[in-house]
Amino acid sequence: MNTSENSKDSPSPCEEMVGSFETEANDSADESDDSEESEPKLKYVRMKNSLVNIFNKYEAKCMAVHPKFVCLGNNWGMIHMLDHQGNTVLQELRLHSTDVNQISIDRNGDFIASCSDDGRVYIQGLYSSDNNQALKKENCKVKSVAIDPNYYKPGSGRRFITGDEQLVLYEKTFLVKLKSTVLCKAQGTVHNIKWEGQFVAWADNLGVWVFDIEARRSLGLIRWPRNPEALPENYRCNICWKDSSTFLVGWVDSVRVCHIRKRTPQEIAADRDKPEFIVDLVSSFETDFYISGIGPLDDTLVILGYAKEPDEDHNAQRPVMYVLEPQPTGFVELRYDSLSLRGYQHLTCNDYHLECLIEENNFFIVSPKDVVVATPYDADDRIQWLMEHCKYETAMEAVAQTENRQTRRYTLLQVGQGYLKYLLDNKEFEKAGQLCPKILGTEKRLWEEEVFKFARIHQLRAVSPYLPRGDDRLSSTIYEMVLYEFLKLDAKGFLNVLKEWSPDLYNVKAVTAALCEHCIQNEADQVLLEALAILYSHDQQYDKALAVFLKLRNSDLFDLIRKHKLYAVIHDMIEDLVKLDEEQAIALFLEKDEPTDKRKYLHASDVNKQGPKKYLVSPDVVVAKLEKSPRYQYLYLDALDTRDAKGAGQKYHGLLVKLYADYAKKKLLPLLRRSGHYPIQEALNICKERNYYDETVYLLGRIGNFKEALNLIMKQLGDIEQAINFCKEHHDMELWEDLINHSLSRADFITFLLQRIGTYVDPRILVQRIDCGMEIPGLKNSLVKLMRDYSLQVSVQEGCKKILSSDYFNLHNRLVTMQQRGILVDDDQLCGKCSRPIIVKDSNRACNVVVFFCKHSFHEECASEYCIICNAQKAPTVH
Repeated sequence: MNTSENSKDSPSPCEEMVGSFETEANDSADESDDSEESEPKLKYVRMKNSLVNIFNKYEAKCMAVHPKFVCLGNNWGMIHMLDHQGNTVLQELRLHSTDVNQISIDRNGDFIASCSDDGRVYIQGLYSSDNNQALKKENCKVKSVAIDPNYYKPGSGRRFITGDEQLVLYEKTFLVKLKSTVLCKAQGTVHNIKWEGQFVAWADNLGVWVFDIEARRSLGLIRWPRNPEALPENYRCNICWKDSSTFLVGWVDSVRVCHIRKRTPQEIAADRDKPEFIVDLVSSFETDFYISGIGPLDDTLVILGYAKEPDEDHNAQRPVMYVLEPQPTGFVELRYDSLSLRGYQHLTCNDYHLECLIEENNFFIVSPKDVVVATPYDADDRIQWLMEHCKYETAMEAVAQTENRQTRRYTLLQVGQGYLKYLLDNKEFEKAGQLCPKILGTEKRLWEEEVFKFARIHQLRAVSPYLPRGDDRLSSTIYEMVLYEFLKLDAKGFLNVLKEWSPDLYNVKAVTAALCEHCIQNEADQVLLEALAILYSHDQQYDKALAVFLKLRNSDLFDLIRKHKLYAVIHDMIEDLVKLDEEQAIALFLEKDEPTDKRKYLHASDVNKQGPKKYLVSPDVVVAKLEKSPRYQYLYLDALDTRDAKGAGQKYHGLLVKLYADYAKKKLLPLLRRSGHYPIQEALNICKERNYYDETVYLLGRIGNFKEALNLIMKQLGDIEQAINFCKEHHDMELWEDLINHSLSRADFITFLLQRIGTYVDPRILVQRIDCGMEIPGLKNSLVKLMRDYSLQVSVQEGCKKILSSDYFNLHNRLVTMQQRGILVDDDQLCGKCSRPIIVKDSNRACNVVVFFCKHSFHEECASEYCIICNAQKAPTVH
């Protein structure tokens, strides 16, 4: 099973051309125009120089490659020694009389082995003939030969292996000049031999064998499938060693990847007769083409393929170079290129060879009249291909990853400028603008060069968001060009750029003049007027800027005022600002000055000494300017009172009473209760005029007119509970009498009073004044509650009296007990009057001592009726 990353319906040609050699895409590519080309893996170069003359006379039959040189065997039995560019480095070797079948080179490049259908095998030293050997096999065509990789080493035995109908090892010994050993007999003919280290891989009609040359044992057979239409013996077996333990086989249309390993101890114990090494099959798959050669490329395989079917003219198709990723039972096709080799129309699968120089990842593709070298794409090749196929983003990523390491021809700037030109040509202007910072960096000259390209096609708008605006800013002319283009083609964009850009980037006066001229020639709309206001503010013409903003009713002017501290300029437009945006305007008027740097570091007490922060717009000015708009006055003073009720707001509580009465009645009574900074009589008149009874009651209470307040509660509000609370608040017996008098005519009021006043008033006052025969709902329950409340009050009073008496006697006993305690008098104490020691050891001078409860002590003759020290401290100072 094989899978493919890029479908065979969408191959891509290799663009690398040298001389007349080129690769072409498969003809079926036209079937899928939308498919994306995959990146090439290999580039191809035709070997020329001396090869041109060689191919004029001879045909190539085989090739062997070495890091130092290549050996080409022709159809006349000669071997040409060439460098990797096709130049002759040594005179050709005329060793055979007919086709050279195979050439093998030792690891050091000192000796080569060759064989031919003439039955001759030669070991030829390139620098010395001491160990040359020649072998002639009668009536036998030698199809393959392999030289020991260590042949150049003395003591190596100078070994080589030939293959015809059997596999024969030749080596030099001490007694015999050339000893031969038949290693294996072949089924049919030995088709190929490859020697690496101690292992030899060779093929006969059955399949591929692996032989351990040191142990002289065969490791086993990889049997090859036999198809009657394509028998293995009719095709060349292609074997390539990837390393000393891994080899690749491509034969007919099958591929095998094999790995040689040592058997594990468990495997050895199971069968000790088997060899030490075993061959594991790593990958096995079939292809839909014949295989002319195989080689490794890192973790992938390179296969030279030959189409099974001819083209429409019954000619052979071009050979194809495949790059495959092997899987255990399949592969992933990464890329393939069709190759145009000379005379490919008349060639067969066996006419092609693929030789690998693994050390350099070079692949030599050989046909009878052509040699092409395939090498992996390097970083520069890949970037060039990506650019040629307009894959600039990938190319830039590749440059960024490899710059200063692997790229010699391209830099990020070069690729980026190519990408930029491509985007502009294809009118992808936004993408081109986004690209500029990535490739131009902070290079002012490069920026200006590229910006002028945008200017020529009137697309400065696309690059404007990405222009440098920091320390690496460009010439002011560049930014002015951008603004002029926006002004002519995109008014909204012009406004947005003005808001985003710093005015330091361009000449403000020049842009303002251009805008004014444009507005004269064309009718100015709101967008352009807003832009004009911004330019005026940049030019510090704040009065003009504010006027334009007000005309536009644009709330951005509040930010302008704050930014430039224009509080002193706005006094005459206070009402207009409130009309524009009440919330923002009032918030602006309530702002206070910020503390200076010096003030920030003062202690709190020092800040308080400096006084409170001042409002940036004086409340007096705001109130005066809003005099004709009382609603706006209300909004402002309400916000001022909320923020600063005990400060600047107190001054306007009198005005605020009237405004609350007109616009916010719910806020009026709380203001009257918490503030004393308003004329009470005026407030009372306002409340009476508007019949605000709750507020009127409160104000009457404040001026001491309790009876009128109570009368208002009872007659206008009819709220007996409020009346009771009012009486409780003022503790006036006359009020209780008035309340009872107002309530005698209403039975429901009497019921309420009976339930509530038992703890405040002698209930007999109310009961005795109730008219006889008056029907009172709930009278019994009310009287019971009244008596209980009164009894509870009496009980509480008696309990308090008992507690008070008990506390009195307890405290008196404590005082007496404390006064009866002894007081310490020691030798150090002095008389409070004469300052002599209280205790005298001389009995003749001793006298009685008087000690007061304050612990001051005196001699008896110095003492008085009271402590003169304590009494002196309490006595007032006499002047």
